[in-house]
Amino acid sequence: MTTTPFPENQENHVTTGATVWLTGLPSAGKTTIAYELAGRLREEGHRVEVLDGDEIREFISAGLGFTREDRHTNVQRIGFLADLLARNGVKALVPVIAPYTDSREAVRKRHQESGAAYLEVHVATPVEVCSVRDVKGLYAKQAAGALSGLTGVDDPYEEPESPDLRIESQNQSVQESAAAVYALLSERGLA
Repeated sequence: MTTTPFPENQENHVTTGATVWLTGLPSAGKTTIAYELAGRLREEGHRVEVLDGDEIREFISAGLGFTREDRHTNVQRIGFLADLLARNGVKALVPVIAPYTDSREAVRKRHQESGAAYLEVHVATPVEVCSVRDVKGLYAKQAAGALSGLTGVDDPYEEPESPDLRIESQNQSVQESAAAVYALLSERGLA
């Protein structure tokens, strides 16, 4: 009698890891799309983690501010964690603004060096739409003078020049946006 190292149902378990970094302005729809996609991937047997930027700031990057240096440090910490998960068979969905090109490129380079798949998705929702959505009330606080350094308003956001996918969430449903990311994963052999 031979024994198998995995339970029988493990055969159908998909283990190809990848990082999907969803970058965009505050209230662009990054997190909503990530959770919609996570549900679909989990239904198919993928191991998935959503690395929500707000949760990361609370638990891993507590104490960091919003200077350029602190934002870079935060993105590198998240990038390290995402790479670690991706190398271990997890789809790491990362809905994090990551406003600076050099920070995002450093994360991409880390993944290239480790051999982990990395996809950059630009959720390219215009600031006018984001400010109406204003999920966290940030745009209202900034307009009232109670907040400064809001990405895309009075702090820079460097749009990706050539992301793997660009989504204009104002022109499609959350399900359609998530389906577009899923299609990209499938096209790359990751879903």
